[in-house]
Amino acid sequence: MIMKNMPHITVATIVERDNRFLMVEEMSDGNIVYNQPAGHLEENETLIQAAVRETFEETGWEVGIRHFLGVYQYTSSANGVYYIRHCFIAEPLHHHEDRALDQDIVKIEWLSLLQLHQLRNKMRSPLVMSAIEDYRKGIRYPLALITES
Repeated sequence: MIMKNMPHITVATIVERDNRFLMVEEMSDGNIVYNQPAGHLEENETLIQAAVRETFEETGWEVGIRHFLGVYQYTSSANGVYYIRHCFIAEPLHHHEDRALDQDIVKIEWLSLLQLHQLRNKMRSPLVMSAIEDYRKGIRYPLALITES
């Protein structure tokens, strides 16, 4: 069967520092929601390049991608879009505090696991907490799992 609407290929990055996770508050359909730094794959870009770029654009943080966490699938009930999300684990390297963030970003925050659980119903999608839970389980795949050419 051929799909009428191709899935949206996205990336997301789990960044942890001092037992807190780098998150963005962003506007989505007129609501403020929480998400990992995430976004769409752009033309002529690898998944890893997209994860680094999106993290920087949304948070001002330069990161080093260390591991692949997994592929997550989700169909949004809000807009019917089918997403395939590639999630990476990254190390924070340097913050550019004066960098202007993407226009939909309200602010960035480092949130504890307890804070994330308290905000569970304000997450952009169920994939946000699924990825955090997988990360906390210790799931890690080598970046060599992804073949880039």
